[in-house]
Amino acid sequence: QVQLVESGGGLVQPGGSLRLSCAASRSISSIYFMGWYRQAPGNQRDLVARIMSGGSTNYADSVKGRFTISRDNAKNTVYLQMNSLKPEDTAVYYCNAHNAQTMSTYWGQGTQVTVSS
Repeated sequence: QVQLVESGGGLVQPGGSLRLSCAASRSISSIYFMGWYRQAPGNQRDLVARIMSGGSTNYADSVKGRFTISRDNAKNTVYLQMNSLKPEDTAVYYCNAHNAQTMSTYWGQGTQVTVSS
């Protein structure tokens, strides 16, 4: 089992920045793929960014060049740096951990990001 706790959401103006954090309750260094998803009202939950255990990353086309995912294995934490935010980035952002050995998937409780003037 892994518990995930997100933080860092809030209200920001268009063009602003936020950094989301996801703290895991156990080591994420070797077997977990970590990711951020988001869900706006009435929409499905979509992948925003993902980072593999080896450090490789991939991003949704809509956030490429603006968002950066990173992980600090010593702190069991994954980050999502979000720059040049747009109103369409408004959503609840969820942290995700996938155990490649057991094929188990875990979710955090979500953190609200609102981009508005």
